[in-house]
Amino acid sequence: MTTRPWPTALTFDSKARALHIAFDDGAAFDIPFELLRVESPSAENKGHGGAKPPPVTGKQNVGIARAEPVGRYAVRIVFDDGHDTGLYSWDLLYELGQDKDAKVAAYREAVVT
Repeated sequence: MTTRPWPTALTFDSKARALHIAFDDGAAFDIPFELLRVESPSAENKGHGGAKPPPVTGKQNVGIARAEPVGRYAVRIVFDDGHDTGLYSWDLLYELGQDKDAKVAAYREAVVT
């Protein structure tokens, strides 16, 4: 049985506009709020019934209003732009942290083209 990394620290830094998350396997990431917002796992961002919407734009200065635990597996992040339907599992946050640079680059390319 493979154990998944478990979060040991979760800090929303409004000044740096980033989520700092550390895991029990020693990994630690700073994930920009903008990336969290544009990669939200909500239907609004990912699409309904297979139709992929255009990339979310204009979120460079988005902030976090609050975060709420969802069981023991995720956190619901409420953004100051009113978006509050994405549930961020620990696995998703680990992936976003691990692949942050590639995801930011892909996002920037998608919004420019």
